[in-house]
Amino acid sequence: MASKKQSAKNHSFPKETVWHSASHVLATAVKELFLEAKFGIGPAIDEGFYYDFLVAKPFSPQDLEAIEKKANEIIKQDLAFERKEISKKEAQQLFKTQAFKLELIEELEEGKISTYSEGSFTDLCKGPHVQSTGQIGVLKVLKSSAAYWKGTQDRESMQRIYGIAFPTQPELDAWLKLKKDAEDRSHLKLGKDLNLFLISPEVGPGLPLFTPEGTIIREELQKFLREEQLKRGYLPVVTPHITKAALYKTSGHLELYKDSMFPVMKTEGDEYYLKPMNCPHHIQIYQSKLRSYRELPLRYTEFGTVYRLEKSGELTGLTRVRMITQDDAHLFCTPGQVKDEILGIINLVLKIFKILDFKDYFVRFGTRDNSGKYMASDEAWISAEKNIEESLKESGLKYFKAEGEAAFYGPKIDFVVKDVLGREWQLGTIQIDYNMPESFQLSYIGEDSKEHRPVMIHRAPFGSLERFEGILIEHFGGKFPLWLSPVQVKILAVSDKFNDYAQKISSELKSNNIRVDLDLSSNTVSYKIREAQLQKVPYVIVVGEREEKAGTVTVRDRLGKQFTEKAPAFLEKVLQQISERSLN
Repeated sequence: MASKKQSAKNHSFPKETVWHSASHVLATAVKELFLEAKFGIGPAIDEGFYYDFLVAKPFSPQDLEAIEKKANEIIKQDLAFERKEISKKEAQQLFKTQAFKLELIEELEEGKISTYSEGSFTDLCKGPHVQSTGQIGVLKVLKSSAAYWKGTQDRESMQRIYGIAFPTQPELDAWLKLKKDAEDRSHLKLGKDLNLFLISPEVGPGLPLFTPEGTIIREELQKFLREEQLKRGYLPVVTPHITKAALYKTSGHLELYKDSMFPVMKTEGDEYYLKPMNCPHHIQIYQSKLRSYRELPLRYTEFGTVYRLEKSGELTGLTRVRMITQDDAHLFCTPGQVKDEILGIINLVLKIFKILDFKDYFVRFGTRDNSGKYMASDEAWISAEKNIEESLKESGLKYFKAEGEAAFYGPKIDFVVKDVLGREWQLGTIQIDYNMPESFQLSYIGEDSKEHRPVMIHRAPFGSLERFEGILIEHFGGKFPLWLSPVQVKILAVSDKFNDYAQKISSELKSNNIRVDLDLSSNTVSYKIREAQLQKVPYVIVVGEREEKAGTVTVRDRLGKQFTEKAPAFLEKVLQQISERSLN
């Protein structure tokens, strides 16, 4: 029998295959330690795997330690994974004591069903798997939590164990360190520590409440984008949060997205829905009058809040929510204007990335495949894809084509950013749409005095303000640039005798719209400085007798650098950093 070290070294499998196999080993360990356990599913996920179990009581930390130990013993045994095909009737007999497995079997069509076995455990599974448990390496149990069967609240509450596996202990240790760094930067942790947002059970899951501190970040982002859009000829609009069902029937949302929409509201004989997308509303504004080619392009923009009925088990802080404020814009243009409009949007996105220090990114260009599922003519698609590709080449961006990743209504560009921990986030999308103009019979009068169909472009550089703020919290580790920081300057006096001078400095800064926290409490100066460090305030001013006599301020920045200068000079420096939206 091969050893674990040999097996892991001699064979190379995709990590998803290894992690899926590790989930089976985890289930085997649970089966041997908890005889009454009922088994759900155990897929590989982005980072590791999980398996769902129905047990008498939640797993304790001691239980998880025992499960991890047993799982690694099974790995060392280097047990073979054996695949077998059986009939549906045989599967029902094999899993007769496992209600969740029987439910899954019932959903399968007649025919052969595959199972995988290793040691004492057999699972319903399509595979693939590694050849033997020894090829998994080292397994680590990460945590457990409650999870509804199939993510549905009215079903059984199960215990979900998360884990991960790596070929060697050093690789696992390196990943755990990276994971610890990520946890320290988690927007859930920092959001609480810095008092940026909260999720109230009285309000509901996926519906974040932004505190004054969190709202400042949000509003500064909006202010920045509004300024940039104004320079580029965008026109602000505002649309309602609820709308008659008829609009979403025409747009196709009721047919295609109804499962993601909140339930219908009936009043005065009409049906209304919470808005799932902004585009049909912007179309109404375009359609409100006869349009001429001389007016185009029209660029409507809105920080519009939409609502999506995401499953409660999939909601996470700010990055997966039910209330989504999109930095949405819809551009209506002639076919000949498409390339310039796309290039303009690309330049806007690159400006945002530069200001927010996103240096590592790439572009995914979603094109159509041969499936025949797409709207519009071949001629329109060829023209659209050509315009996008030429725009990307002119911008100098590195990109790759993703065949089949286009939306059914047109090709698209996705911007994917890597944060400081190497994680990838899709931030911002540009989509060409041929479907909506057709569905709503949009038109403009061309130079030939005839009606023509405009091209519609969707774009959202941030994507969602909630998600974007969550990503920024983690990207900066809570140490926001000065212009984004909820508190930009904290002022302390070494004793009560200098409170008046501290208040004078505070008033001067506030009169210039600098966000100041004046701390005149009785705590020691060292304690106050420590509190400012925990709150990640960019500048801390300490004043005493020397500063009052000289008209200066002693400043400590976040890096621990300390300097003394005249108060007006410090004010000028801060104002310049804010106006330039400097990263320093």
